Amino acid sequence: MALLDVQHLSISFGGLRAVDDFNVAIEKGELYGLIGPNGAGKTTVFNLLTGEYKPNEGIVKLDGQDITGRPTIEVSKAGIARTFQNIRLFKKLTVLDNVKIGLHNQYKHSTAASMLRLPSHFVTEKKMNERAMELLEVLGLDGDALTLSANLPYGKQRKLEIARAMATNPKLLLLDEPAAGMNPNETQELMRDIRFIRDHFDMTILLIEHDMKLVSGICERLTVLNFGRILTQGETQSVLSDKEVIKAYLGED
Repeated sequence: MALLDVQHLSISFGGLRAVDDFNVAIEKGELYGLIGPNGAGKTTVFNLLTGEYKPNEGIVKLDGQDITGRPTIEVSKAGIARTFQNIRLFKKLTVLDNVKIGLHNQYKHSTAASMLRLPSHFVTEKKMNERAMELLEVLGLDGDALTLSANLPYGKQRKLEIARAMATNPKLLLLDEPAAGMNPNETQELMRDIRFIRDHFDMTILLIEHDMKLVSGICERLTVLNFGRILTQGETQSVLSDKEVIKAYLGED
């Protein structure tokens, strides 16, 4: 059974079919890519998977559980976390606190214990700090733990968003253009980080990306979208050498 099983997913906006009959099956532990030209519907697919949009048709199953159209908080609890094209951090909070926000669904908090500063409050805070620091260390951000996230360089802000998503302990991690705006060295480092996360945190990863060097370097299989419909699916190198894929990207006749 696939970890993510999506069947006949479709949504329309004002008569425009933004995603039309989208199907994909992603196995546990897979590193999967969703690619396509600008406006192809990739981020709309992510919004459908995470409950930000409700589909007109289709089914989304995560680890056998039907999560179609559920609220985002329920989807998160079921085991999907994501990052965004446009970075969404709590800019006035520290790097450490941004990650701790992602941990709150895993640790029980008592309002009374927090207000009265009881020992149980400090025990929970200690555990959360330790876990957050572990995640920051994975992405090379532990030295920036007490820095305001607004003061991080762009590439590190991208990584912080990944660390915060990881903090929810997802089964499936969705990365929306994680290398956007990064220089070649940062992209290479990110590729190593993504592989490490998949291999050492038992996470399945689905990513949207325009950097074909990153896609060909880490993705095992791909789905290509064009005008909201699947153009092709399959093994990465086979897909990237497909004439229709090249035509869609380069606009060749």
